[in-house]
Amino acid sequence: MPGQRTTGDVGETRNQGVFANGSVDDLKGKSLRGGAITVTAQGIKFVLQTGSIFVLARLLSPADFGIQSMVVAMTGFLGLFRDAGLTVATVQKDVITHEQTSTLFWINTIIGFLLAGLASLLAPVLVSFYREPRLLWVTVVAGSAFIFNGVAAQHQALLVRRLRFMTLASIELISMMCAVAVGITMALWGFGYWALIGMAVTGPALSAAALWVSVPWIPGPPRRGCGIRSMLHLGGTATANMLVIYLGYNAEKFLLGRFWGAAALGLYSRAYQLANMPMQQLSASVFNVVFPALSRIQGDVERSCRFFLKGYSLIFSMCVPVTLSCAIFAEDVIPTVLGAQWEESIPVLRLLSPTILAFALVNPLGWFLLSTGRAMRSLRISFLVTPVVILGILAGINYGPKGVATGYSTAMVLLVVPVIAWALRDTGVKALDLLKSLKGPFVSGAVAALVAISFSGLLDERLDLIPRLVLNLLVLNATYAAMLLFGMGQREFYLDLARRVFNRR
Repeated sequence: MPGQRTTGDVGETRNQGVFANGSVDDLKGKSLRGGAITVTAQGIKFVLQTGSIFVLARLLSPADFGIQSMVVAMTGFLGLFRDAGLTVATVQKDVITHEQTSTLFWINTIIGFLLAGLASLLAPVLVSFYREPRLLWVTVVAGSAFIFNGVAAQHQALLVRRLRFMTLASIELISMMCAVAVGITMALWGFGYWALIGMAVTGPALSAAALWVSVPWIPGPPRRGCGIRSMLHLGGTATANMLVIYLGYNAEKFLLGRFWGAAALGLYSRAYQLANMPMQQLSASVFNVVFPALSRIQGDVERSCRFFLKGYSLIFSMCVPVTLSCAIFAEDVIPTVLGAQWEESIPVLRLLSPTILAFALVNPLGWFLLSTGRAMRSLRISFLVTPVVILGILAGINYGPKGVATGYSTAMVLLVVPVIAWALRDTGVKALDLLKSLKGPFVSGAVAALVAISFSGLLDERLDLIPRLVLNLLVLNATYAAMLLFGMGQREFYLDLARRVFNRR
């Protein structure tokens, strides 16, 4: 843009600069290769997280995890404000300047320090609310992570903007490996719930340091009148949207901790994490790739719709077998991953499975609306979702973790159709096209579930726990893949994805 300084070594004048003079195939190819890198990294993170759960669940008690969940419920809420939606604004903005990015950096940094201070101020309130004195210093220490997030927010946004997914993936994996090592070491040394807090703070600290090293950009002084008002508006709307939906998606953790105590919350939170972790990893992968790509082509309605539908079908098809595994084989998954002392989480894991499947159906719609300039509609939909989910949770709170899981899943399933209908209105995405993109995973999942249930009934108790689980999962996933690729005729779609990922004709 004439007369404006760019973001220097790490920025570009226009958002489409990464794809300057590029074709549709350039966008598809780079996005899919970035997606492959991100999904692979998230798969490794999933293995690391599962491994850490496997080890820590045997070293720590449900009450230790309950203490962490009580803190996370509060810090997670404050974390919605950690970048004020400004990283989204940096990625989505068509034209970005050094002055704008620098000003946003200082805003993010100030917010990080303010949130850390606010967490310390709220620590006594948390102690009083849960009637748990151990939460005081745990909350203060956990809040320090906001500082690291704040000083690295714009560096991360610049990496996403330039689609440097390999660098992002490396930083995430190294930070997580170090954090897991710290957590397990502290647990072995007898630090109890402090091991979980140490792990939660180590990751952001190392990630912030690595982002500064990876992005050769030094922020300048903040400037008034540099044209960030529209970015602040977008960031504010995105933050409000996350705030409203967070209240709905996490109300059960506040209520369970308040009325049922740390042990019950620990049992629920581990089951929730096991069910939601794969979906969370997939969501992060797809958002990091799809959002910048959709932002670049938001003016082309037809391309945006096609791109979104393919990504939507892909993430749902990957979520279905994971959700079925939790629902069908909960009796084997819980003792294998967490240990025999966690068997009370088995029905909770099974009851939460519909919730996770509903997440896979409705959450990607928010990314589509945000990337195409419909942030206010996404916010209004959140105002519909949150009270319905909270009512479902309240209906089940008297029955403990199982009642909460039942109410949560019931509310989310009831919301799927109205949310999809509202989100797609006047976007160019037709409901029939959306149903076609979901048909393959739905039918394949139903067939795979029937085969897996029949096969597991034949096995009965003839095999030990782990071999039985591995064999059941192989049958489920092999049946699903065969049905999806050949029975539903999606083989060519996935072959085309593979060709584009590896840049082969």
